[in-house]
Amino acid sequence: MKVIICGAGQVGWQIARHLSGENNDVTVVDNNPDLVRRATDTLDVQGIAGFASYPDVLDRAGARDADMIIAATHSDEVNMVTCQVAHSVFAIPRKIARLRSQSYLDAIYSDLYRRDHMPIDVVISPEQEVASAALKRLSAPAAFDTETFLDGRVQMLGIALDEDCPVVNTPLRQLSDLFSTLRAVVVGVRREGRLFAPEAGDQLFVGDECYIFTRVEDVPRTLEIFGKSNQKQERIVIVGGGTVGLLVAQKLEARTERVRTRVIERSRSVAEKAAEALERTIVLNGDGLDSGILAEASIDRADAILAVTDDDKTNMLAAVRGRAQGCTMAIALVNDPTLVPLMSHLGVDAYINPRGTTVSSILRHIRHGKVKDVYSLGDAEAEIIEAEVLSTSSISGQKVRDIDFPEGVLIGAIKKGEEIIKPTGGTRVDEGDVIAIFCIASDVPEVERLLQVSIDFF
Repeated sequence: MKVIICGAGQVGWQIARHLSGENNDVTVVDNNPDLVRRATDTLDVQGIAGFASYPDVLDRAGARDADMIIAATHSDEVNMVTCQVAHSVFAIPRKIARLRSQSYLDAIYSDLYRRDHMPIDVVISPEQEVASAALKRLSAPAAFDTETFLDGRVQMLGIALDEDCPVVNTPLRQLSDLFSTLRAVVVGVRREGRLFAPEAGDQLFVGDECYIFTRVEDVPRTLEIFGKSNQKQERIVIVGGGTVGLLVAQKLEARTERVRTRVIERSRSVAEKAAEALERTIVLNGDGLDSGILAEASIDRADAILAVTDDDKTNMLAAVRGRAQGCTMAIALVNDPTLVPLMSHLGVDAYINPRGTTVSSILRHIRHGKVKDVYSLGDAEAEIIEAEVLSTSSISGQKVRDIDFPEGVLIGAIKKGEEIIKPTGGTRVDEGDVIAIFCIASDVPEVERLLQVSIDFF
């Protein structure tokens, strides 16, 4: 497939990295020559320096025979115009745009994106994706990462193992013997910075970060077995009242169960805007790093502090200070992946990577065929792919133990009809089953081949 990616920043580079690694013909466009050079030097892609919305620039990028264009520049308007030019001048079939302004995303204006108006096939909102990720983190406070699959019936939990974890030094194959009714599968382990798919004989050690698939109803028990508690979140302090913080607060207000939320925002004008938009949430105008304003927000009684300003260091320090003043759990929004290893040392329980959430969202809409969902793990180290098994797939009709998966691939859960199955070696995979697969990034092309799912649209 031939893809043009407009914008060579963090998101654009990651998408280019994914697609070029899967043998697609990728061209990156950016008006910053240095970013274009970085992409062409580090990835197997072509690069064009220029403004993505200019027809001649898109023409040089190969728009006349492109299958897809992804507009992910820093400007909403450039992304929108780029998609319009791609449609009107070059008839590119698939157009994806990243839009940040909430006004463009208001449901009452959705008619704007009709093919005879502003022809955008998929609109991605980083702020909405981050807000959604924050709410998922709050729903499983003991996990550093979480996502749901198979119609929301299976949850992936990222759990860091502490010294008091009951299953430390236990081979994975023994978990089924020790907890025979537990429907959980460890699909990935990060140890000393390396992420891998474990084998049945592998043991888990203190400091390991495990990715675990479990039935939603089994989440509390799974957390308990892996040494965590699933405390109910009733009091939450949000540092940052901008778009993300406001979206999270509004979602919390909309819940049927009562959640007491306080928002701290440094900018008076932004704080006033948030206060007008919220009904039951208390908004405080002040610095989230100030111990006095945190005390005013009753941080010592809070179940969680969620720091989502536009500054990584502020988020990390606010999370640390909130923890120091008695808050049970701390979550920080962190754009810079090099800061992530500091999280555990600082006592920050979980982090949200805006780039990762946006990349996952875009990949979800790129994959074709029977792929239903894609979730990117870590710094694009691995993916979880949810897909329906086709009759043409080589895995259809085979038992799990007989499938020739690469070493970095494991099936986490299978949906047969309306039943959710915990896969074992003897489980048979049939046509029509929906499977959730953990795979290291380098193994994605082979998984797609086995599934007989092409990333192409035709």
